[in-house]
Amino acid sequence: MTESIALAAGLAWASGIRLYLVLFLAGLLARLGYLHLPEPLDVLSDPLVLGASGIMVVVEFVADKIPAFDSAWDALHTFIRIPAGAFLAAAALGSADPAWVAAAAILGGFLAAGAHLTKSGGRALINTSPEPLSNWIASASEDLLVPAALLAAVKAPVVFLIGLLVFAALAAWMLPKLWRGFRRVFARIQGDAAPY
Repeated sequence: MTESIALAAGLAWASGIRLYLVLFLAGLLARLGYLHLPEPLDVLSDPLVLGASGIMVVVEFVADKIPAFDSAWDALHTFIRIPAGAFLAAAALGSADPAWVAAAAILGGFLAAGAHLTKSGGRALINTSPEPLSNWIASASEDLLVPAALLAAVKAPVVFLIGLLVFAALAAWMLPKLWRGFRRVFARIQGDAAPY
């Protein structure tokens, strides 16, 4: 059960950062025989789904490297990543007791939302900087973090779950600071737009 919970949490959390990469990697690993996906997620290894998710990995990779456009991309994906995280977490439990599946969907949506809001909020503040290097470093870090987290969820589920708890604590600490940062940026914008 620990492995199933770690897989559910890993898929949900990582989908809040890079949904299409999660779908592609899970499908590819299953297709190559390195990962056994529960029946509801078997479709991820279908060549058509792998092709579609692979195309979207490339699109998101490029979109995420363009400052300001990446924030628009993230805003749009608020309505995609969070429900997808809930679905992936529920589906990862396969044919478990319906109460467990429902709980996984609720918590999966919460994990995806936390990861997504932390990522998109941090990136939006980074985009206030005029230089693009910090944006590219943040984006490349996310590109590496998602496969590493999925690998940990599959190969070292207990270590992954402990790391996830650490992330949750950091996100709870960071989200209010991001909100205050947004308020300062908007106050500055309003002050600059005031007529003289």
